[in-house]
Formats: sequence, C-alpha cells, structure tokens
Amino acid sequence: MEAIYKQYYFTIEQQPILISFFLVYTVTCLFKTENILMKFSVIILSIVVILGCDKNSVNSMTEHKRSYLALGDSYTIGESVAMESNFPYQLAAKLNQEGLDVGQPHIIATTGWTTSELQTAIKEAALKQKFDLVTLLIGVNNQYRGESLSAYRKEFKELLQTALDFANGDKAHVFVVSIPDWGVTPYGLNSGRDQQTIAAEIDAFNAINKEETLAMGVSYTDITAASRRALSDQELVATDGLHYSAKMHAEWVSSLLPAVVKVFK
Repeated sequence: MEAIYKQYYFTIEQQPILISFFLVYTVTCLFKTENILMKFSVIILSIVVILGCDKNSVNSMTEHKRSYLALGDSYTIGESVAMESNFPYQLAAKLNQEGLDVGQPHIIATTGWTTSELQTAIKEAALKQKFDLVTLLIGVNNQYRGESLSAYRKEFKELLQTALDFANGDKAHVFVVSIPDWGVTPYGLNSGRDQQTIAAEIDAFNAINKEETLAMGVSYTDITAASRRALSDQELVATDGLHYSAKMHAEWVSSLLPAVVKVFK
C-alpha cells in the first residue's frame, strides 16, 4: 500500500494575477519611456484592465458558495487515476451539476498514510479555514501494517472530531466513507496474504469507524461492498493493480451523493 507515493494539497482558491501583472507592466513602462503619449496610453490601458477585473468577475474565479475539504489517504487522492477522476473531484463536479456551487476540493491525503500520519499532516497544514463540506476516509494502511484496532479507534475518533471542527461543529456537513477492500485487487490476490483474512480485518476496522461515526451523529457511507466487485470486474481496478479506477470512484460518488445533496438542498 506504500509502494507508490503521491501527495496533494489542493486549495479551493485561485489567486488572480492579472491586476498585479498590469500594475508591474505600467510602472516598468513609465520608467522606461519618456514619450508622454506612450505613458498616457499605458496608464489608460491599465485602468481599463483593472476596472474590467471588477469584484464580481474576480469572485467568479476565486469564490464559491460552498467549500470542500477531503481528508484521507490514497483512496482520497485517487492514486493512479487523473486528478479530476478521484472521488472528491467527481463529487464536487456532481454537486455543481446539482446547482450547489462547490469549489475545488482542498485535499489533505497521501498514499500510505495511517490515521496518525493524517493527524500529523493536518497539524502541519495549520488550516484556519472552516469548510461547508468535509469527507473522511482513512484506515486501510492501519490494517495493512497490522496496527491495533484500539489505536485505530482512538485516532479515528480524534480525526472525526477534527473533521467536525473544520465543519464548524456542524455534524450534518461531515461525511465518513468506509474503507475499501484492497484484498480483491490483483495486487492483493498476489500479495501472499489470505484474501478472507484481509476482508475480515477490513470489516473489523470498518465496524469501528461506523460505530464511532454513528455515535457522533455523522453520516456514514459504505463503499466496501462495491469495492469487492473488483474481484470480478477489472474495469474497477486502476492500472497499478492495487488502487481503484475512475469508474470505481464514480460509483463511490453515486453512493455518497444522495446524502450530501439532501443536506445542502
């Protein structure tokens, strides 16, 4: 699960540079030319550009009604699929189709992360922003490394509380997703580990995250059963033979979407 490393920190803001560019251009031209007509022309051009970048047009590039934070591991970043094909991006696209105006996901996730490593990364990111929508999918690497269920329960509860904090304490705006079963992938089948043992361990970790999620009154979406269909449908597996394809990510979104739409519509 840790052989392939990929990390994303995607922010929902796009910083406009047009105004800054023309201001620099204006100052440079004014210093370089002694032609009064040229100076006047440059000033007029810059004023037109700045006025053209009014608040509404800038906001259309940088601001959205709803912000989205996705916390997780390789299943969140979409290891071995295109960025726009991972489930957070597909979810945001579907929500926009529903007219909910969701910005580009801010993703804190890396292939191989356990719950403790995600906690560390969140602290290092030092985000102050609150988000309208937060998803949490974490735990497969705890299982893969043979870490204890008790440690997972403790750290998952802490991460769930962190997700709630990012959602400004609004439980309705946090969505937990279950851990997929990597044991059915070609990598899992050839790993030398027993497939049924992997499945049983994944189920044990999912039992914990589901119990803690529902106890806190947060939405829980099960995608594990869907992931196990990859055993007979190779189109659900990514090219690396371990992670899941864009098609599978789309199915996860189909499972998650109704719960999210229900909250925001």
